[in-house]
Amino acid sequence: MGIQAIKGVEVGDGFRTATRRGSQAHDEMERNAEGIITRRSNRAGGLEGGMTNGEILRVRAAMKPISTVPRALATVDTSTGEPAQAQHQRSDVCAVPPAAVVAEAMVALILADALVEKVGGDSVAEVRRNLASYVAAIPELQR
Repeated sequence: MGIQAIKGVEVGDGFRTATRRGSQAHDEMERNAEGIITRRSNRAGGLEGGMTNGEILRVRAAMKPISTVPRALATVDTSTGEPAQAQHQRSDVCAVPPAAVVAEAMVALILADALVEKVGGDSVAEVRRNLASYVAAIPELQR
């Protein structure tokens, strides 16, 4: 995933998981009232071993501050090599809301790509048919 200004990405509890013991880091499994196998928590963020696990996919991203700032920063004049002051041209207020839209679209694109890789197809109808066949082959307890 390459999104401008995004400097870090975590899935689920991400970096906090690295500080926990295994018993506190993993999601316990159980059978619910309908007999379906589920997880008691979603610390993994819906992704385990590179595969989604049926839980809500939870992704967080860290974004660097915008490059345009009200106070011009020190720089170097590339023509002379001398110290210089950058020119203040404009200053955006916040780029986080549009970045969230871009990140959500990027995750959707990656999931769609993985789906087509898994089930194949040359049209939406064919992908749907192949997906239905794939899901039907999964044992009832694991759906």
